[in-house]
Amino acid sequence: MASSSNDNLDEALDEEFDNIFQQEMDNYLYSYGDRQEATKPRKKRVFIERRREQGHIQLWDDYFSENPTFSLYQFRRRFRMNKPLFMRIVDRLSGEISFFQQRRDATGRNGFSALQKCTAAIRMLAYGCAADAVDEYLRIGATTSMKCMEHFVDGIIFCFGDEYLRRPTAEDLQRLLIIGDIRGFPGMIGSIDCMHWEWKNCPTAWKGQYTRASGKPTIVLEAVASQDLWIWHAFFGPPGTLNDINILDRSPVFDDILEGRAPEVNYIVNGNEYHLGYYLTDGIYPKWATFIQSIKLPQSQKASLFANKQEGCRKDVERAFGVLQARFAIIKNPALTWDKVKIGNIMRACIILHNMIVEDERDGYTQFNVTEFQQAESAGSSRVDYSYSTEMPSNLVDMMATRTRLRDRAMHQQLKKDLVEHIWTKFSRNQH
Repeated sequence: MASSSNDNLDEALDEEFDNIFQQEMDNYLYSYGDRQEATKPRKKRVFIERRREQGHIQLWDDYFSENPTFSLYQFRRRFRMNKPLFMRIVDRLSGEISFFQQRRDATGRNGFSALQKCTAAIRMLAYGCAADAVDEYLRIGATTSMKCMEHFVDGIIFCFGDEYLRRPTAEDLQRLLIIGDIRGFPGMIGSIDCMHWEWKNCPTAWKGQYTRASGKPTIVLEAVASQDLWIWHAFFGPPGTLNDINILDRSPVFDDILEGRAPEVNYIVNGNEYHLGYYLTDGIYPKWATFIQSIKLPQSQKASLFANKQEGCRKDVERAFGVLQARFAIIKNPALTWDKVKIGNIMRACIILHNMIVEDERDGYTQFNVTEFQQAESAGSSRVDYSYSTEMPSNLVDMMATRTRLRDRAMHQQLKKDLVEHIWTKFSRNQH
């Protein structure tokens, strides 16, 4: 009996000792783990509760309610466009692009609204700010803001590109010819020039190809603009080391004429008839029948008057570049994106938005009204041949003949001489 009770006592003591030992080891390991955890670097928070519903309500009360906090003038200044035009863009994108359609998450909460997403994109384009600059107001994080801008740019190109970044129709050409006739340049359909956009994050392997004399890599935009600042042609992507002539060799600006898709233009200058429209340019462009430059050192009153009028009209494209950069600071500031395709989409989207704003506000600043158009159409000499078929297939022989006619230096000299006489006849009496 004594032996049996001693064995039970020993087992009980061993079990109690094991329990105490295990408890002490656990306490030591836990404290050691806490010390190790305290020395580890803190990880970035994966989720931040931004209260996105509050951001939508604040945005709605500030700009879109019946009695908004800020006026229409302030809306125009901050969104770069009038409210009806912005709402048209939001409605179109939310109807055709799935990214801008509001959905519920797994918990049943509404996601970001189309107004929040479009506003974030517009603010980044208009102010050229960082992706997280709209976080406190719109409650959208930096990653989501970048997605908003990328989808917004793609959506603008998809929904509005065919309408607002297109070649002039016959009606558009007739209007451009009438305006050119009023300004003293019959047959003139716009002015052409190039603009450089600095590329800050250009890949190192490409910097030599894109860096010009300024020492900074740039990407070039070639554009054709009219008097109302509408951009009719945009060719973006050549490296900054190319000059205007090299870019012209790559540009598709004359493709429609070469392939027989452009309507025929007829006009009379100083008694001579011409059938090819032209652009006003600066001195670097070649002396082709489709380009008219100024006179560098005019030696007569006629030449001085022509140079004055030509340089004044040629500034249309310079004004268009200036307004485009003023409206969208992301183009004025160095491009931070490393992907050239995304940079090109941003440029095209900004040009499309620019043309949409021009169409919406053109009547407020244009110098020519419908009455002047009608008067010029009845008295002017510039005409678009509406009977000319643009569906005729063009073969290689026709294309080479047209190319030769585009680059005819003799026709260039004759047209320039006739324009000097025409402008002197039209405007000389106003010089005295």
